[in-house]
Amino acid sequence: MTPWDFLNRRLSVPSRLLGEPAPDDATVEALVRLAARVPDHGRLAPWRFIRVAGDARHSLGERLAELTKARDAEAPAATLDKDRGRFNRAPLVIIVVARLTPGHKVPEQEQLLSAGLAAYNLLLGAEALGFGAQWLTGWPAYDAEVEAMLGLAANERIVAFIHIGTPTGPGIERPRPSASELLTDWQA
Repeated sequence: MTPWDFLNRRLSVPSRLLGEPAPDDATVEALVRLAARVPDHGRLAPWRFIRVAGDARHSLGERLAELTKARDAEAPAATLDKDRGRFNRAPLVIIVVARLTPGHKVPEQEQLLSAGLAAYNLLLGAEALGFGAQWLTGWPAYDAEVEAMLGLAANERIVAFIHIGTPTGPGIERPRPSASELLTDWQA
């Protein structure tokens, strides 16, 4: 398959369809190196990565459920179960964290976009190696208590939870807009 064909066929495999094996340690390190090969105006490296694998996936889910229950003592069982299982499907989750440098000549938006590109390179790299991957967020990506639980600094934000594993089923194609719907020409 050519690189063009690969990119044209790229699609996410839902985390519920990602099983063992996950990438080994050497492959994860290679994926992180690939993730870091993105545009980085100012050479700030405005990203870092947190690996969640093995029993840590279950522990993180339990802590999310506890947090939900503490906030709402009457939270439905289905909500708590969803939080418990949030990281249990794929055998590996890599959390992409944006490390923002406020007041730098490189605007924070550019730093955040660079972190988003690092997440996408991680996703593409996993797929290029034959793994399935899905970029998810959900409420934990935007929660200050989750950020503290994960050890994020005040200038850090969760960009993505990249779920990676071996596909047990196909990815799901979705309708895509045509280029003519997306592209306009500016004229003076």
